[in-house]
Amino acid sequence: MANLRVSLVQTDLVWEDPSANCAQLEEKLAVLAGLTDVIVLPEMFATGFSMSPTGAEIGRGSALQWMQIQANRLGALVVGSLKVKQQNAFFNRLYAVHPDGSFTSYDKRHLFRMGLEHEFYQSGDEQVIVSYKGWNVALFICYDLRFPVWSRNVGMAYDAAIYVANWPAPRANAWRTLLQARAIENIAYVVGVNRVGTDANNLSYAGDSLLVDFKGGLQLDLQAEDQILTSELSATELAEFRAKFPAHLDADSFNLSSL
Repeated sequence: MANLRVSLVQTDLVWEDPSANCAQLEEKLAVLAGLTDVIVLPEMFATGFSMSPTGAEIGRGSALQWMQIQANRLGALVVGSLKVKQQNAFFNRLYAVHPDGSFTSYDKRHLFRMGLEHEFYQSGDEQVIVSYKGWNVALFICYDLRFPVWSRNVGMAYDAAIYVANWPAPRANAWRTLLQARAIENIAYVVGVNRVGTDANNLSYAGDSLLVDFKGGLQLDLQAEDQILTSELSATELAEFRAKFPAHLDADSFNLSSL
């Protein structure tokens, strides 16, 4: 497989206003056309981390259609989560949208009870890996980061993991540390994209979006800036390190039996 260019989009969000968020993101993303392979947006990029029905997608709603348009226009896989209503339930759903409009989705498994997310959203029960340009990429959302068993790269099934988040500033150290830990223990690249700014609940977000290599090194660190940065994942370096340091061959085996 060839190297993979990944763009981390760290931005402020307009509270519960999908049209405004899509409009400002569209302007920012325009510069990436032809210059990247994967574009990663924050968790609930269309509304902010909201526990209300406002702005929820129903079916292939306007925000998902916007993602399809951007993926096609920019020639890249576009990844970001949305608030979704399906029948009488709500989900925090992460979409990975291909340039041809097809998509893969993942429903957040671990709901953030301290924010009462579990009282409004339904939990997912399936781990999801999307294949793109020869890379296998695992999809996760925010609080999932705290649960290493759910993130375990069994049999080196994935080459990179993406965590999209609305992770508040007071817990920034945990965010940064856990992203590096997940990369080291799973011998995979890890992309963590968080937002900046302050939401309607007066929660402050410090950004700290990171691209971590398979040894835990920081390849990109967006700190607290509202910005987009792009870097390349090396297929050769990943393969060489896994061959020289196959710690996964000594991993404990287990089954997830209580989904």
